[in-house]
Amino acid sequence: MHFHFCFYKGKFTNKLKWITSLLFIFYSGLIYANDLLAENTLYEERYRQAGHPATTAEMFDELSRDKDASIRKRVASNRKTPKNILKRLASDPDQSVKISLATNLSAADDIYPILARDSMLAVRSVVARFEYVPVIALEILSKDKEVDIRLEVARNLNSTMPILKYLTHDTDSAVQAVAEQALQRLLDEENQQ
Repeated sequence: MHFHFCFYKGKFTNKLKWITSLLFIFYSGLIYANDLLAENTLYEERYRQAGHPATTAEMFDELSRDKDASIRKRVASNRKTPKNILKRLASDPDQSVKISLATNLSAADDIYPILARDSMLAVRSVVARFEYVPVIALEILSKDKEVDIRLEVARNLNSTMPILKYLTHDTDSAVQAVAEQALQRLLDEENQQ
């Protein structure tokens, strides 16, 4: 009988361990789910603040250093972000942040030369196609090593006569042809005035 009792006690102990383990896993899952919910709520609040026009300069500064690129991207696209913070974001390691910055109408002209020299092709491409890009950035991009970038510069309506004349001597025939057409368009517009 004593042997039977020990066996029963062993089964009971194993069941108790199993139930305890199960409760621990369940409780850990609840804590993890609660942490995820809190983190998600915190992310949503940072995302909201990054896009809000009434966010303070101090908060913009903090959000521009956020570990999450989507928060920094939102700061870069906000037209109320202070100029000094936008300039710092021009050197962000994430290309989506720099692309958002390139299309921000509040970005100062001195940001575009930085973006025009960026190592990422996608960033330079957006700058070359941007409708409001300053001429200085187009001058830099007209000498880009990538043909597609120079082609976009030739297509950009902000390209000046000197830029287009330079591109008519490009090593790529497609760039030359587009630059010649754009240059002719400018000359025709000038003659009509």
